[in-house]
Amino acid sequence: MSAHESAHHSPQRIGVVAESVPGETRVAATPATVRQLLALGYQVVVESGAGAASGFGDQAYLDAGAEAGAAWDADLVLKVNPPSDTEIARLRRGATVIALLAPAQSPELLTALARAGVTALALDAVPRISRAQSMDVLSSMANIAGYRAVIEAAHVFGRFFTGQVTAAGKVPPAKVLVAGAGVAGLAAIGAACSLGAVVRATDPRPEVADQVRSLGGEYLPVDVAQEAGTDGYARATSADYDRAAAELYHDQARDVDIVITTALVPGRPAPILLTAEDVAAMKPGSVVVDMAAGQGGNVEGTVPGRAVVTDNGVTLIGYTDLASRLPAQASQLFGTNLANLLKLLTPGRDGRAVIDFDDAVQRAVTVVRHDEVTWPPPPVAVSAAPAAPPGSPPPAPQPKQQRLTPARRLALTGLGMVALFLLVAFAPAQLAGNFTVFALAVVIGYYVIGKVHHALHTPLMSVTNAISGIVVIGALLQIGHESRIVTALSFVAILLTSVNIFGGFAVTRRMLSMFSKG
Repeated sequence: MSAHESAHHSPQRIGVVAESVPGETRVAATPATVRQLLALGYQVVVESGAGAASGFGDQAYLDAGAEAGAAWDADLVLKVNPPSDTEIARLRRGATVIALLAPAQSPELLTALARAGVTALALDAVPRISRAQSMDVLSSMANIAGYRAVIEAAHVFGRFFTGQVTAAGKVPPAKVLVAGAGVAGLAAIGAACSLGAVVRATDPRPEVADQVRSLGGEYLPVDVAQEAGTDGYARATSADYDRAAAELYHDQARDVDIVITTALVPGRPAPILLTAEDVAAMKPGSVVVDMAAGQGGNVEGTVPGRAVVTDNGVTLIGYTDLASRLPAQASQLFGTNLANLLKLLTPGRDGRAVIDFDDAVQRAVTVVRHDEVTWPPPPVAVSAAPAAPPGSPPPAPQPKQQRLTPARRLALTGLGMVALFLLVAFAPAQLAGNFTVFALAVVIGYYVIGKVHHALHTPLMSVTNAISGIVVIGALLQIGHESRIVTALSFVAILLTSVNIFGGFAVTRRMLSMFSKG
């Protein structure tokens, strides 16, 4: 093998560098994700102090198998934030940098990277498709930020979230409004509900109503038709929707104690949801967390990176580092998303990253390739129905399900009664008695089960399955019957009901263990 071939097949070096943005506590790889990168065949070099702000010392990386050295000289450089001009100059020509690059808002950054002759992968350009969920850094960070937004609001609010009944009097629960039920919004809803608050949420997409309710929140609809996006990201709302939503926000602002806004549209400034008039209508001591402060803000008066108090005593929180305020957890999720992306780029597990432009995910995240800017990528539709080929006939209309007319329902009921009469009249006395018991059991079971809450159906099923033991006893009495058919049926009955019995108790045991401490 020639020296050139040996170099071509040698594993690439991954560099994990320290972040230079003031206040940034995250790191692009943790000791746990370093082990995943090593398993892909790469060599990993970590800059000294890269993980210190996240609680990961240099020795932890060395123990995981990484090396200490010049991380900026590596073949692949992993970062959290976009590289500065000084950092771009430290990248060697032909290297690949992977970070949050905000390509839609930073065309000059892409031009600088292309001029430096490097390949750039934007983690915030991962398409919202099913197989890319494990690489979706934006969702991971939004999940953490939504949770942290509630914690910040609770800290400033200074009162109970949950209602309290004490000897000194009754304390009402806090009322929280979450604007936007995306990943960050749902995380905020879940956190606020778990603290005992009364949570309301609104979103242009009515299909998220069930998700809001499943977390314990109340969905507030805006009854205006809104076109859905096809790329998995939010889309700008219509003028009619904005007018109707403005009325809803104004009414809610006067009633709630805490507002958390999460509305962002990729490539555009954040839309204004709460005006200065809405904020002025809020009660003194109320709190607003504007999670879109870094892109202009959803609330008039928000100051990015700061918490300010209005003249009427409302605190506006515009922190842009909510995810960084949980550095260890955020770094772990960020590093895992990045490791999953590198697994896609390393199909041979040989420590060599290969970018395949025929793959929709790889094409979408690659915003610069060598000296060429490749942003924006071709659109990736994730929710639109496939277009019909030209000249194809229109789809046939679906037949409407016809409901039974009263006459037809009466006729079917009469036929059922006649069949039941014939069965009782001509069947043996024992069969008629058994059938009567069976019919009564069906009726009673239907009404009993119908009155049980859906959340209790699984434990109810696991207990009633144990009643199959009655069938086992009957089958055991018949298994020695002189007829081989009866014996075979008895054996099958014993087998099936035994599965029901053991399965029922296994389900019950598993459910009870979910509620056991420790």
